[in-house]
Amino acid sequence: MPDRFQNKYRISSARLKTWNYASEAAYFITICTRNRVHYFGEIENHKMKLSNMGVIADIMWYEIKNHAKNIELGEFVVMPNHVHGILILNGYVDGNDTNDTNDSNVETRHALSLQIPIPIPPIQNHQQTQPPIGADRFQNQGKNTVSSIIGGYKSAVTKHANRFEFEFGWQSLFHDHIIRNGQGGRTKRL
Repeated sequence: MPDRFQNKYRISSARLKTWNYASEAAYFITICTRNRVHYFGEIENHKMKLSNMGVIADIMWYEIKNHAKNIELGEFVVMPNHVHGILILNGYVDGNDTNDTNDSNVETRHALSLQIPIPIPPIQNHQQTQPPIGADRFQNQGKNTVSSIIGGYKSAVTKHANRFEFEFGWQSLFHDHIIRNGQGGRTKRL
């Protein structure tokens, strides 16, 4: 049964609970449109022909590097009802920006700013255990994490769609695969 918060059901995070999504790594991202509607265009003669909405989705992806720190953009493609892209986060150790002198203040982003801690159930011998890295993901997704970057991207695309009065909507979640860690090795997603 789905988790409940304030007596309402919420979808559990699809993120790997043992991984810090601000960590230095490459992430393969897939974001789908609501109900898989072909807002971004159509494939004609084996080539993607972008609609006006597809052009916005394409341009906004390349704007990510102007709004996030220590990031590289890998390959990116717009398909009729989804986008695929590679985000490469650089310069982070344990979620902290190694180039940032302003340390401890992490701000919340988008709709995931619940301020109530998740209770940690006691283990069998009644001792408290350390929560997994992702346990507080709903309280504070942090700055320059995959979730905050993708949330910003989705928000920017939606904002421009609304500005031009285009019909448009995103699926509420996105898919990710960690494709390599910061040491150049591959990280297997379980």
